[in-house]
Amino acid sequence: MAVVRPFKGIRPRGDIVDKVASLPYDVMNREEAKEMAKRNKFSFLHVVRSEIDLDDSVNQYDELVYKTARKNLDNMIKEGILIQDEKPVFYIYRQIMDGRVQTGIVGCTSIDDYMNDIIKKHEFTRPEKEIDRMKNFDYCDANTAPIFLTYRKNDDINKIVNEWIKFHKPVYNFTSEDDIIHIVWIIDDENTITKINKKFAEIDYLYIADGHHRSASSVKVGLERRKQNPNYTGNEEFNYFLSVIFPDEDLFIMDYNRVVKDLNGLSVEEFIKKVREKFKVEEYTDKGQYKPIQKHTFGMFLEGKWYKLTAKEGTYDENDPVDRLDVSILQRNLLNPILGIENPRTDNRIDFVGGIRGLVELERRVAKDMKIAFSMYPTTIDDLLSIADAGKVMPPKSTWFEPKLRSGLFVHRLSD
Repeated sequence: MAVVRPFKGIRPRGDIVDKVASLPYDVMNREEAKEMAKRNKFSFLHVVRSEIDLDDSVNQYDELVYKTARKNLDNMIKEGILIQDEKPVFYIYRQIMDGRVQTGIVGCTSIDDYMNDIIKKHEFTRPEKEIDRMKNFDYCDANTAPIFLTYRKNDDINKIVNEWIKFHKPVYNFTSEDDIIHIVWIIDDENTITKINKKFAEIDYLYIADGHHRSASSVKVGLERRKQNPNYTGNEEFNYFLSVIFPDEDLFIMDYNRVVKDLNGLSVEEFIKKVREKFKVEEYTDKGQYKPIQKHTFGMFLEGKWYKLTAKEGTYDENDPVDRLDVSILQRNLLNPILGIENPRTDNRIDFVGGIRGLVELERRVAKDMKIAFSMYPTTIDDLLSIADAGKVMPPKSTWFEPKLRSGLFVHRLSD
């Protein structure tokens, strides 16, 4: 039984929503964030990446960064850039990318559901990243960015959403700089809100698609506030965190590719010979890059050539939801034993390139600062759900969701 409830959202004024909405804080570095927000005082990057407003000598985890985030958020509210709805509502958030539509409910989910595994996870988190968002949320007294959740499709919820869209005008409808259309409706009818509450209560599990650090941070902030308020009732806003919840059938996962700095002391000939032990290796002679079109196949770019790799039988367990992942197969049979990448989470010899950048980006990286690149077949949403249901964890950098949720469209105040 999943708890999903409405909230009094803080959101942009309609005439500047396209200027406020920003990409998530974790898909760019400091320099890129500063460039994106340059000459745009409305950008929500001033809240989620507030170090851009400080001298580069200030550490991005310095307390001043989080104080600046709070100051910027308060100023945006004071100046009327952000407004707050007067009563708790749900929102519908639709994104359209290259003609493909995903439509979710925006509401608040329970920190208890997270702790009790009603909200299922599939990734480990890193303490320093948790602490960063904990401080951002705590200083701002708000969830400044939503968690990206999914659930196995429910026809009743789909029907409620579609009926509302059919008979109501959106409050926002804009196209972001990356040509993604963003449309938002407000559900303010009490009967409809109650129906949505009840339908989610019939759903066994929600799943984190993206935002493991943000969700873990939200829960820790909530637990800390419970300590500070020992007579809490469980109804306070700090017991809940901001989420956008999409049906699984709507979601699109792109490839998440790998680049490595060197061949671990091997010559090209020695390296390929070792690769042939676990993979069938074929030189790719067609034009362009090799993009895998089925599971257990990989592209490899080395010395100006593309190769197709096919995992040999016996190199993975098809009955194990983690072992059969292509990212697991590549890690266990090539990256670790041949290239010496034991922990891809911490090894600075490996980097990861989201599929949105295209395979040309892999060639560019190899020409610039890397030796070899691997193109991947995307992890599927069924893979994600199976692993979460089994209580297991995906290898790092297994999924790249597109489109990304915009920050700044919805803010959830923790002390309301």
